[in-house]
Amino acid sequence: QVQLLESGGGLVQPGGSLRLSCVASGLTFSTYPMAWFRQGPGKVREFVAGSGWRAGSTYFADSVKGRFTISRENAKNTLYLQMNTVKPEDTAVYYCAAGSRLVDTPEIYDFWGQGTQVTVSS
Repeated sequence: QVQLLESGGGLVQPGGSLRLSCVASGLTFSTYPMAWFRQGPGKVREFVAGSGWRAGSTYFADSVKGRFTISRENAKNTLYLQMNTVKPEDTAVYYCAAGSRLVDTPEIYDFWGQGTQVTVSS
């Protein structure tokens, strides 16, 4: 049974930083493209960042480019999202996902975590 467990969410002030983690089990993590999505209040789920199984293969939404970084530690089956210079519009539930291709379309992803809430507010 595949499980993706996110952690690291919370309340952060604008301009601050936060690091999200996603620990995977039940799959061969090193062979899966992984991604972060988010869903804000009243909004559709949107792609944030993705990491291919090949080292250095990363992809970011324009809204977070230059502020967020994505990384993975295959030995620990863990995906990270480093969020810097956060803005109120980054407020959302952040989801980790595993799929067969590194794309920005949520329907392509097979496995999802339960999400972790990030709130950016002063």
